[in-house]
Amino acid sequence: MEHTLDDDTAPATVMNPGLSLRRAAGSGVAWSAILTVVRQVTQVVVAVILARLLTPKEYGLAAMAFILTGFVLTLSDVSLGKALVQRAEIDELDRSTVFWASVGLGFILTAGGIAGSPLIAGLFDQPKLQPLVAVLSIGFLLISLQMTQAALFQREMRFRASALRLIGGTVVAAVVAIVAAASGAGSWALIAQELAFAATSTLLLWTLSSWRPKFMFSWARLRALGGFGIRLVGARLLGNLNDNADSMLIGRFLGSAALGVYSVAFNLVMVPLSRLVLPVSDSLFPIYSRIQDDRGRMGRIWLRTVVLVVAVSGPLMLGLLVVAPEFVSTVFGDQWTGAVPVVRILAPVAVVISMAQISISVLLALGRSGTVFRYSAVSTPLTVGAFAVGLHWGVVGVATCYACTAIPLAAVMIVIVVRVLDVRFRELLGNLWHVLEATAAMVAAVLAAHWYLHSESLSPALVLVGVVAVGIAVYVPICLLRVRPIREEAGRLKSLFRSSVGRARQRFGQPLAVDRGL
Repeated sequence: MEHTLDDDTAPATVMNPGLSLRRAAGSGVAWSAILTVVRQVTQVVVAVILARLLTPKEYGLAAMAFILTGFVLTLSDVSLGKALVQRAEIDELDRSTVFWASVGLGFILTAGGIAGSPLIAGLFDQPKLQPLVAVLSIGFLLISLQMTQAALFQREMRFRASALRLIGGTVVAAVVAIVAAASGAGSWALIAQELAFAATSTLLLWTLSSWRPKFMFSWARLRALGGFGIRLVGARLLGNLNDNADSMLIGRFLGSAALGVYSVAFNLVMVPLSRLVLPVSDSLFPIYSRIQDDRGRMGRIWLRTVVLVVAVSGPLMLGLLVVAPEFVSTVFGDQWTGAVPVVRILAPVAVVISMAQISISVLLALGRSGTVFRYSAVSTPLTVGAFAVGLHWGVVGVATCYACTAIPLAAVMIVIVVRVLDVRFRELLGNLWHVLEATAAMVAAVLAAHWYLHSESLSPALVLVGVVAVGIAVYVPICLLRVRPIREEAGRLKSLFRSSVGRARQRFGQPLAVDRGL
């Protein structure tokens, strides 16, 4: 008999019936790519509009409030969702136990955030921060209501549904943020954006999911699931401290305006990580978990994923390094010119960090949350110390010291995963070689184009457009010709698009213009 999510006695299905791991991996990467494109376009448009409507001080004030979010969201499910995905079999008692534990903790954290908001405002010596933190704390409860269903979607590899609800949340949040900022809401526009995303994505998740929690709870099951989760939550807490220590120190000692400039620069260069690497990593985690006994297969998937990540993030970040002054001036405005040196320092760092981040899901799928925790326990003090040292030279010093620490630490994570999967470094370099060739050719071309266009005394906007056009014209053909994974994934995306168009034609009973020539 086929078990369903509504069958209380049945172990949860691992994936949709008949869906092979190869097909699941392809679907996950394809939908991650679609999600990345849609969210990235939306985020870029919103970021540009908000940067022109808000001052660095207003942006920095909201960034201070978001520091709290990272820590609390880590605590809000004690990583029980990951435990549901990683386990071979789960039943209704496991699912309902995780749901009620997450929601109960969400209530506690929301109440704690509201009650502690005056203390946080006092820590940064910013009285206006208190109401921002109090209202933002409502998001903790909203997020806790979606964590179990989101984990079940991930476990069942329902990548399409997961992508659609995140896209919907992103679009609604974008509209809310722009309207609020245009109305003169200031820092509140960013808070409204965050809450709108949490509320919309939660509503869509409950609409798309057929599972509903039952009034069941087991402390024994919670302890069993928590064995994996507690070690992971420790690593995530350390990771959040690692990620937010720079913002805390800059906000406390350099002020909200400096934090606003640093946040814009940091968020810009971390776009590949947040919009590409993390969605792909989430998609691959259940696949790795299912084949954790086949290290060779895991190694091949990991190598392919690393190639795809570097193929996208490498040219983006190195190209941004070249055109940072023109990009910041044209897109964000002259009031953000202080972000240019920070962007140039952190852009190459983002590529290496992306490679390390895509590797962590391998360790988690193998149940090695202890390894991740020990890595975080070593890397976090080193990174926080680097931030503290860099404060002496302002935001540029913080970025420089971070780069000097983050690159070797990311390399260590890559070495750990290479050894765990028994992959040879020669294999890794061989897989990356053609991507590195294409990237080197692109960098040489954009440097030459940048020099020439500047010598013609063109406006920053025209220089930016010209350099980007040259970079695309050089890099894309080389990649399609020389990098096999890129060529194959492009074919998968084309097939997915054609099948979507075909279904639309059947549904509406007429040909669509976009189908011509495919």
